[in-house]
This record gives sequence, C-alpha cells and structure tokens, in this order.
Amino acid sequence: MAKSLKKASEEKQYAHVILESANQIWLAGLGAFAKAQGEGTKIFDGLVETGKQVEEKSRKSAEEKVVAVTSKATETWDKLEQVFQDRVARALNALGVPSNKDLADLNKRIDELNKSVNELLKKQAAKPAAKAEEAKVEAKAEPKAEAKPAAKA
Repeated sequence: MAKSLKKASEEKQYAHVILESANQIWLAGLGAFAKAQGEGTKIFDGLVETGKQVEEKSRKSAEEKVVAVTSKATETWDKLEQVFQDRVARALNALGVPSNKDLADLNKRIDELNKSVNELLKKQAAKPAAKAEEAKVEAKAEPKAEAKPAAKA
C-alpha cells in the first residue's frame, strides 16, 4: 500500500507540475498577445513603410528596364527600316525609277528654266515696244526732214 500511496503522491506532483506549466504557457501567450497588441500597430506601420520603399525601388527599376528595352527596340526598328528603304531604293534605281532627289533636282532645273524663259519673253516684249517707239520717233522726224527740202525747192 505504501507503494500505491507513493505512486498517488507522485501522480499528484506530476499533475501539479503539468498544471503549473500549462498555466505558465497560458500566461506567456496572454503576455505575447498583449505585447503584440501594444506594439502591433508600430510593427504594422513599420512593415507598411518598408513595403512602400520596396515598391518604389521596384517601380523605378522596372521603369528603367522598360525605357532601356524600348530604346533598344526603337533603335533596332530604325535600323531595319533604313535597310528596307535602301534595298527598295536600289531596286527602283535598277528599274530606272527616279529617286526623290532626282525629282527635286529636276524641279529645280525646271524652275530655273521658267525664270530664264520669262526673262527672255520680257526682253522680247520690250524690244518691239522699243522698236515701235523708235519708229514713232523716226516717223515724226522724217516728215520734218522732207518738208524742209520741199520748201527750198
């Protein structure tokens, strides 16, 4: 019986230790909850601020990469377009089709010829007018010259 009393006493001690441990765990949990509740707002605000900073860095990095990729794509596209234009120009030249420069040069020459022709036309129009003036002057001068010798005779 002594063994059974000793065994019961040990079981009570274990139960008491287990209850005390459970109570301490419970109190520790309540303390952690209270501390988290008190400092939770500070921690939450700190996490939000850290998140904003990370987001800003990520956004800047992404924008820089987009600009770099866009620039490279545009540059590549421009080179491709220039190669295409050069090949088309060579093909058209081989077929005898005049280029824009050829047409511009031709238009310039046409304008110069038009100016020259207009100047010549003005000069020719001025010559008959001058000849008509000369003829009038000569016509007025001739009757006087003829009239004088007739008067002498």
